Amino acid sequence: MESSVQDRTATGRRTADAPDPTRDETAAAQTARVVETKPVTADPGPLGLAAFALTTFVLSIFNSGLMSEKGLPIVLGLALAYGGFAQLLAGMWEFRTGNTFGAVAFTSYGAFWISFWAFEQFYAKDITDKVALGNSVGLFLIAWGIFTAYMFIASLRTTAAISLVFLLLATTFIVLGIGNAEADEGITHAGGYIGIATAIAAWYASFAAVTNSTFGRTVLPVKELKK
Repeated sequence: MESSVQDRTATGRRTADAPDPTRDETAAAQTARVVETKPVTADPGPLGLAAFALTTFVLSIFNSGLMSEKGLPIVLGLALAYGGFAQLLAGMWEFRTGNTFGAVAFTSYGAFWISFWAFEQFYAKDITDKVALGNSVGLFLIAWGIFTAYMFIASLRTTAAISLVFLLLATTFIVLGIGNAEADEGITHAGGYIGIATAIAAWYASFAAVTNSTFGRTVLPVKELKK
């Protein structure tokens, strides 16, 4: 009698591995399905380009000799806030979007503008020898020209608009570096004019990116380069 009761109890008991008959198929399917979602992220590129363009334009106006150097301190606020921090933020956001090129470019040039601000604000006065100052600034600019040159090579797989910006910028850095190292005002002015062209090219790339995104179609062409 006892054996018969145990047999019936064992038969009715559900083991831990047995499926739950009270759980319907829909619930089981929802548990099994893994949905991958990605946050909606705006393109930080137009911001980075605009910050770079405006700051470069204002500084280049002074470098070209179109305005007196007495007004040069106006660049410092732009270099810190817009060319510096805004561009640095754009670089950080590019990391989030997975754009390695944009992340490296915007973060680096944001740091460039912050270092420019810091040098002019705190350290330039410590180099009292004008020749040493010119050589030091020349080295600084030429080093950035080298960085920009290899970024130009990488840009050949982005768009023609971006590649033009990097080509002009590399030239600007090299020419300004030589002008400062040689204390040659004419070369420095030439670098300033190339810098203005660089800023215009960067503004166009920013304008095109933000306008095309807003309109949802190509309004301003940038010519995608083959990958």
